[in-house]
Amino acid sequence: MFSKYFLYFFLLVSIAVGCTTPVKEEATTMTADTDSVVVLTPAQLRNAGIATTQITQANTTTLLKMNGKIDVPPQNLVAVSVPMGGYLHSTKLLPGMHVNKGEVIAIIEDQQYIQLQQDYLLNQSKLHFAELDLNRQRELNQSKASSDKTMQLAQAEVAMLRIQIQALAEKLKLINIDPNALSAKNLSKSIAIKSNITGFVSKVNANIGKYINPSEVLFELINPTDIHLNIRVFEKDVARLAIGQKVLAYSNAEPEKKYHCEIILISKDIGADGTTEVHCHFEHYDHELLPGMYMNAEVAIAASKGYTLPDESIVNFEGKDYVFIQTGERKYAINPVKVGSTLDGLTEILKPFPLMDKSIVTKGAYTLLMALKNKEE
Repeated sequence: MFSKYFLYFFLLVSIAVGCTTPVKEEATTMTADTDSVVVLTPAQLRNAGIATTQITQANTTTLLKMNGKIDVPPQNLVAVSVPMGGYLHSTKLLPGMHVNKGEVIAIIEDQQYIQLQQDYLLNQSKLHFAELDLNRQRELNQSKASSDKTMQLAQAEVAMLRIQIQALAEKLKLINIDPNALSAKNLSKSIAIKSNITGFVSKVNANIGKYINPSEVLFELINPTDIHLNIRVFEKDVARLAIGQKVLAYSNAEPEKKYHCEIILISKDIGADGTTEVHCHFEHYDHELLPGMYMNAEVAIAASKGYTLPDESIVNFEGKDYVFIQTGERKYAINPVKVGSTLDGLTEILKPFPLMDKSIVTKGAYTLLMALKNKEE
């Protein structure tokens, strides 16, 4: 009798255990789903503005990342000096200041400028007298009242004075004095130094009252029309670049501000550090680009087919990337993904097959992420 009751008790316990075990498994599964799924109310759905898309195949690229500095070619770096020397009387230039072509940037004074103008005017007077004398000697020579030698000496005197006047005129032009407008009434002890480019000031090397020697550089000006980016490229990557290739550059201070460039020259010399120089021309000059400024650069290379999603579909949380998949009406599940390169608003998805034919959230992905985080808290 005891063994009969024991058998009944054993069967009841076994049935009870068999019935309760699946219930625990079901509860665990529901908890896991609940932690990764967001269910929106109709009102929340309208406010979130959710939009979905499907993963598509498109041309993808690999980004080659480099760095370099803003540079100016030698022909665009202008050194301003005083050809004949002199004392700096006045200037308003400061480094970084903008100047226009033909603008007076400094006034230089020296007594030699007065002497040069004086010599020019005196020689002009002498030339006038010498030409009159030559005409007189020609008339006398024709009537045999004067020798050929006397007439030849008069001719030589005129030729010599013309050479001297021409030389002095060129010297006057060198210091920005118009010899044709010069007269005894407008002699000046000072000359104007003018900018021969439109650009900005890089350096100011003198102060008021200082004597500037002809060999000294008074100012350094930069013509920004051909300012370019000089980037360093490792030897292994040089073969992947080509003239005319597009480059995207940005600074550390403003990484969101992109500058479009084009490769115009690839150096053939590999340095001791295993890199070479690649020169890129900016498509549009920005006055904020200054020589010596550090820049990052990206070049898109090795185009191939891959699966992509819009950038706004990818959300990042705690260093990992995710997308939201619509699994039902107003129901969205978060799914981890591995991303590749990003270009033109599209991000490559590595191992995309779990997402094939799924409705992936584009607009409103971060709204869903916030809802999921608030739910967990």
